[in-house]
Amino acid sequence: MKRKLKIIIIGGSSGMGLASAQLLHSLGHEIVIASRSKEKLEKAVKIIGKVESHVLDVTNEKEIAQFFDSMGSFDHLVTSAADFVMGSFLKMTLDEAKQFFDSKFWGQYLAAKYAAPHLRAGRLHCVLLWCCRGQKPPSMNFSVGSAINAAIEGLTRALALELSPLRVNAICPGTVVTPVWDVVPEKERSIEFERTAKQLPVKRVGAPEDIAQAVAYLIQCGYATGSVVYVDGGARIV
Repeated sequence: MKRKLKIIIIGGSSGMGLASAQLLHSLGHEIVIASRSKEKLEKAVKIIGKVESHVLDVTNEKEIAQFFDSMGSFDHLVTSAADFVMGSFLKMTLDEAKQFFDSKFWGQYLAAKYAAPHLRAGRLHCVLLWCCRGQKPPSMNFSVGSAINAAIEGLTRALALELSPLRVNAICPGTVVTPVWDVVPEKERSIEFERTAKQLPVKRVGAPEDIAQAVAYLIQCGYATGSVVYVDGGARIV
């Protein structure tokens, strides 16, 4: 029988993080989810079942440090919490760009930094970071996000060396139907999903469960480190 693992998922209260928490919980692992929203956490706990939850602001370094100090030893970290900002490079304010970096890049940077000392010794344990898009060309009005994703990819490979034998990997999802799209009017969402599906080799957009499968793979595969896994329906090859 496989050993029960303790897995912390930051951003585990919705979308891809929630789907990952559900799948890993169904596999018999001990799951801890963290998020800024107490309301979302309460809903997630009802969906997942027996799971520990914590309110956590990933832009607050002191809060992150205290969170991991309180967790004791654990086996894996999955980070998916972040704001999502799109806008013209010329029109986006510096404060907006910095807020995106604070949430998406520095949030994951700090989580990895303060989690690493608490990961149980051994070659199977890993930190799993999160890039936003698995597309070959940069997206229009996503210059800041593209820069953040490139930074996360570089950080993943550097930490795989620096934190060895701990494993560090990243996942780059393509277009996945999650609550982040709720800010887009329903009609526009449907048109975008249909257009994207037609372009992709798999002929559909992604579901959070698709990403959860990749999370489970990277956790289970003790030979994967420094990897950036694209789960994008083939967007990078078209």
